[in-house]
Amino acid sequence: MSEEILINITPMETRVALVENGVLQEVYIERTRRRGIVGNIYKGKVVRVLPGMQAAFVDIGLDRAAFIHVAEVARPGAGDTQGEPLIASLLHEGQSLVVQVTKDPIGTKGARLTTHLSIPSRYLVYMPQTPHVGVSQRIEQEAERERLKQLVGQGMTEIAADEQGGFILRTAAEGVGSEEILADIHFLHRVWQAVERRIKRESGIFCVYEDLPLFMRSMRDFVRPELEKIRIDSRENFIKLQEFVQEFVPQLENKLEYYPGERPIFDLYSVEDEIQKALGRKVQLKSGGYLVIDQTEAMTTIDVNTGGFVGHRNLEETIFKTNLEAAAAIVRQLRLRNLGGIIIIDFIDMDDAEHQRQVLRLLERSLERDHAKTKLTGVTELGLVQMTRKRTRESLEQIICEPCHLCQGRGTLKTAESVCYEILRDLLRMDRAYNGEAYLVMASQAVVDRFLDEESAAVADLELFIGKPIRFQVETLYSQEQFDIVLQ
Repeated sequence: MSEEILINITPMETRVALVENGVLQEVYIERTRRRGIVGNIYKGKVVRVLPGMQAAFVDIGLDRAAFIHVAEVARPGAGDTQGEPLIASLLHEGQSLVVQVTKDPIGTKGARLTTHLSIPSRYLVYMPQTPHVGVSQRIEQEAERERLKQLVGQGMTEIAADEQGGFILRTAAEGVGSEEILADIHFLHRVWQAVERRIKRESGIFCVYEDLPLFMRSMRDFVRPELEKIRIDSRENFIKLQEFVQEFVPQLENKLEYYPGERPIFDLYSVEDEIQKALGRKVQLKSGGYLVIDQTEAMTTIDVNTGGFVGHRNLEETIFKTNLEAAAAIVRQLRLRNLGGIIIIDFIDMDDAEHQRQVLRLLERSLERDHAKTKLTGVTELGLVQMTRKRTRESLEQIICEPCHLCQGRGTLKTAESVCYEILRDLLRMDRAYNGEAYLVMASQAVVDRFLDEESAAVADLELFIGKPIRFQVETLYSQEQFDIVLQ
């Protein structure tokens, strides 16, 4: 498996693409005017406590108040208490509170917060309020897990006892020497000391700590051992990235490369084309089958279809091969579109239990490369595969698109026939209410054309019934569902 990271920077936005074996797998977009705030630490103020929901709203200086649940509120002696205390016993209106953002504002929902603060670096995550050392579950060898724990233990002895917190060793720490781990520990400790000083020194609502910009964050979060190249198309930011890499990730210095080519960097692996395809509802499979992906407020549903794939042996074999191909394609689409929350997958029904097991196993293996935390719960009684994927930022569609102003996000429009019948009903209703002398109907071209052709008999019948003339006028700016009736 070979990996490349492509970084495209313009004054308006930064885009980072993760390419594996020449195929786009993930894309991250950060707009200059609307940067993500996950990981930022704020000093905020509690504006409303909701005892019924065991939660509170906190003003951190955004357009909408952010939300915090009682489980995310740190409290002294939490390990000695049974169950969760009431939110009213922990927070009150007007209280100053230091919080960290765990989820960006998405749609109409405000940001999600926690008071369990953490600051990440290349190899570690520092938790100043939690005296615990943990290791990423992706580091599986027990000997390596113990070695890393011992290294962190050595580093913690060098920090003042009254300031010790805890650490989580990230996947990137696997195989790393003691010098790098100790350097990370001291770096994170210095960052936290600066955060503490600012919290004590300043008052009001303000951002205490801001996470790195996307192009630097990608060096910290997305780099794996199989990474071959990091290409960036901005000379100015290439120099900044060089300095950052030299200080924090020196082993990446020879992999960093400035891309001066005339051809846009995202055209190298057809990244632009893949982004456009990822906004579509239908995903074609190489075999001729296809996926249908529907993203809703509650969950994302994915339907697998054989389409034009007829196979070579029998129906069961055709279904099995389509589902195998779909399993790998689904994981890629989840990563590429950054879909989160509840995900329901409707594979084509398989009678063979061994085929079901192999498809689920492939799905699990493919998910191992996903940066987001996922949980697969198996097959339901209806034959659906349930899973969850941690959602922290907006999906690709939510960043790039907005609800259609014609259909109001429904994805469908009323037919011209339906609109004609609605207008005829409204004409009858208006005549009874206002008894006008004549009526002018203003509507779209398709609706007016239908009135003058297929529905002309219905219009003539209505004119005869109400004894009034009805005229039609095309409004080119009207959508198919829009119309107005004017009394004359």
